[in-house]
Amino acid sequence: MNVLEARGISKRYGGLAALSDIDLTVAKGQFVAIIGPNGAGKSTLLNVLTGLVMPDGGQVLLDGRVMTRAATYKRIRAGLGRTFQHGRTFARLTVLENVMIGAAIRRDLGEAALRDAAMAILEQTGLVAEANAAIGSLSYGRRRMVELARALACGPRILLLDEPAAGLNSGEVDQLVDRLSDLRAKRELAVVLIEHNMGMVMRLAERIFVLNFGCNIAEGTPSEIQTNPAVLSAYLGEGYVHAGV
Repeated sequence: MNVLEARGISKRYGGLAALSDIDLTVAKGQFVAIIGPNGAGKSTLLNVLTGLVMPDGGQVLLDGRVMTRAATYKRIRAGLGRTFQHGRTFARLTVLENVMIGAAIRRDLGEAALRDAAMAILEQTGLVAEANAAIGSLSYGRRRMVELARALACGPRILLLDEPAAGLNSGEVDQLVDRLSDLRAKRELAVVLIEHNMGMVMRLAERIFVLNFGCNIAEGTPSEIQTNPAVLSAYLGEGYVHAGV
């Protein structure tokens, strides 16, 4: 059964069609990437899936339940997690406190239990040593990891990641790839990834959806997408050669 489905999603802003009849399916434990040029509609699609933007047409389903008009917190409680293209951590709180907030969204727990739940997530994401550090004292890459930890603390079965590698150096990207691979295997976590780092996409994704001007122009395996003429023309470039991260 699919944990997430988007059926015929459309969204307009005045005369601009940000999304046109988009279909997307994600099965349990599957890693799906959405790629395309800037302005293709990728983040708009994630905003529709998470309830931050209401579509003009189509349906969003979680585990077969129609959630198209549901509030964001209801989608989180139904198993949807999200990170943002531009980090949205609470700068005046510690790493632990940020992750406790994520745990509190999904679980009705006392403070001690929330702390324990958050510490368990910090262990999984390699952040235990920084639990009591202020967010502002961390490097950009570590702050991005805190955002991932907070999303995981919500207990998602499907995680939407909006350009998590943006601003990271090559070593941090490698660490992120390893962390996501490990989390997915241990949690049977489905992941939808928006990313411009094609090395990262090709290493992680089982299926790739390609958007351009709000339309889905291609869908397939990484090897199929790398040789698709429409994708090469619209995004990757005719001289594209995958060389890893």
